[in-house]
Amino acid sequence: MAATSKKALKAKPAAKSKPKAAKAKTSKARAKSAKSSSGANPLAPARVKDLLQRLDANYPNVKCALDHKNAFELLVATILSAQCTDVRVNMVTPELFAKYPTPEAMAAMEPEDIEPIIRTTGFFRNKAKSIVGAARKLVADYGSKVPEDIDQLLTLPGVARKTANVVLGSWFGKAEGVVVDTHVHRISRRLELTKENDPKGIERDLMNILPRDHWINFSHQIIWHGRKICIARKPKCAECPLENLCHAGDKTWSTVEIHKDARL
Repeated sequence: MAATSKKALKAKPAAKSKPKAAKAKTSKARAKSAKSSSGANPLAPARVKDLLQRLDANYPNVKCALDHKNAFELLVATILSAQCTDVRVNMVTPELFAKYPTPEAMAAMEPEDIEPIIRTTGFFRNKAKSIVGAARKLVADYGSKVPEDIDQLLTLPGVARKTANVVLGSWFGKAEGVVVDTHVHRISRRLELTKENDPKGIERDLMNILPRDHWINFSHQIIWHGRKICIARKPKCAECPLENLCHAGDKTWSTVEIHKDARL
């Protein structure tokens, strides 16, 4: 809660004035005000540092799980990955890229031409329109090259912040944001790094909490952690390197107390 203005207190000591709007919190201020109902502080710098060190130790060389050889293939694969597993996307893209390896080749097609190939990824009609539309935009406006600027990437059909962040981080090595997929969404809430439920809100919180040089790797590490250990239906808590930092209510084994603020 914002502090009441000192000037207002002096002028009207007995008045019940509304507090002024709080200024945007710094990461330290967020940490101080982020105590859970148990009194713990999940955003304490020491805890965040410990968390990142454990992720680095257990997932030191993780990369994007989508198979790709260039920025265009990564762009297309990420569009396909919406509401679909990376494993399924990797089963589909070899045939797709063999037939349409470049933006020019893809742009010359109609969405109906690629629908049979990508059908098993789900929402295939919308995805086909996005992929062909993005290819045509690349050819018409960007010299058939995937742009390295987030604002330009966001002009492409089918590209929102998640896709743009994947391409910028995994191909160009640019940390412009934090990728929030289903694993990052779920595990960030379990670890009490955010109380948001909207991807934009979660990304904003993570950008405020994490050092910028961890923005890219953090997402890759959490994604792999979600696949190997912190499985949604039955997390392997007894094997988890983050176990005593996690207070989620559905833990299958725990050495620490459960926090009701550790959202599932």
